[in-house]
Amino acid sequence: MQPYRKPFHFDPNFPFELVYKGIRYSDKELPDHLHDMYEIVYVHEGHGMFFINGSLYEKGKDDLFLIPGNTLHRAYPSENDPIVSTAIFFAPSLIQNDSLDDGYDPLRCFNMARRKKQYKIELSDPLRQTIEAVIHTMVGELKTREYGYRHALQLQLQRLLLDLSRHPFTKEASPSKVSGFVPQWIHNALRDIDHDPVRCGGLAELSEKANISPGHFSRVFKQITGMNVIEYVNAKRLIIAKELLLSTDDNVETIALACGFQGMRHFYEAFKKITGLTPRAYRIQGK
Repeated sequence: MQPYRKPFHFDPNFPFELVYKGIRYSDKELPDHLHDMYEIVYVHEGHGMFFINGSLYEKGKDDLFLIPGNTLHRAYPSENDPIVSTAIFFAPSLIQNDSLDDGYDPLRCFNMARRKKQYKIELSDPLRQTIEAVIHTMVGELKTREYGYRHALQLQLQRLLLDLSRHPFTKEASPSKVSGFVPQWIHNALRDIDHDPVRCGGLAELSEKANISPGHFSRVFKQITGMNVIEYVNAKRLIIAKELLLSTDDNVETIALACGFQGMRHFYEAFKKITGLTPRAYRIQGK
């Protein structure tokens, strides 16, 4: 039986999700599952067990867990003392910066967790306080959504990953072999899609231009962005569609065709999946 694959629906420009102080009840937990997103879990209260990649860990207050993308896991909260935890999900593309040639890899802590098969991190008091402060700041940014809030969230995530990458847990490691983990051909593909998502082509055209097999291109693209090529391109096209719905009087079909969608049913389904509204409802709400 294949494990359940948890889906995520987010803006491709900001592949990030935070679940703050969610209460984990045993009868509502997902079965064995995995997802492309990287996940940080911090426990505020409660007790239970955590199954991650074949190992069981006790789960309690102030514990932190690192779950790399596509790692099988499942939570087992106590029925009498349910877990209260914060989960941070993100795609690697969110925290990839140009290399400064110092060997720093923001995913170093995750890579070490996978290599050592040790996903629970022992926290010092200063690091625990830092994690709680970062989470508190993230929650505040998501509530107020002030100018630049996404940039602020990205900076807080970068700070958290830097502190975790300096944890003694990672000290014994040799420099990461995956430093600069996003290959140039992915950078080029993302640039081409961002520049013109309507005419950028699909998987076959993008992989041919990169001189990479479609299968390998597809796997790496999803690992980096958290979305497959079609989902990512469509999400970019929908950004244009939303702008046209609010800034022009063109009918919905004209906008759909202008944004590269070949059928109205596909356009409506994709639009509602991203926004939660039909195109017409979105236009009415925005005007």
